[in-house]
Amino acid sequence: MPKVEIYSSQFCGYCMRAKRLLSQKGVDYVDYDIFEQPEKRAEMVQRAGGRTSVPQIFIDDRHVGGCDDLYALDQGGKLDPLLGRGS
Repeated sequence: MPKVEIYSSQFCGYCMRAKRLLSQKGVDYVDYDIFEQPEKRAEMVQRAGGRTSVPQIFIDDRHVGGCDDLYALDQGGKLDPLLGRGS
C-alpha cells in the first residue's frame, strides 16, 4: 500500500472532501494539520512546488495536487493505480 500524505486544515471543506474520498477507498493516510503543526506549512510549500493552499496531497512522495486534482485522477481512472488497486 503506498504512503498517502495530506496537508490540511481543520475547517477546510476541500480537505474534508479529499479525506472522504480517500476513506471511501479504504486508504490510510497521514494527515498534517498545518495550523496545529505550523512547521509543516513550510515543508508543504517546498514539497508542493510553491503551492500554499490546502489540501496538498502526496502519494509515495509524488505530489498529486489538491482536492480537485485528486477527484480528477479518480474520474479519469488514474487514482486507483496510484493507490495500488489495479487499473
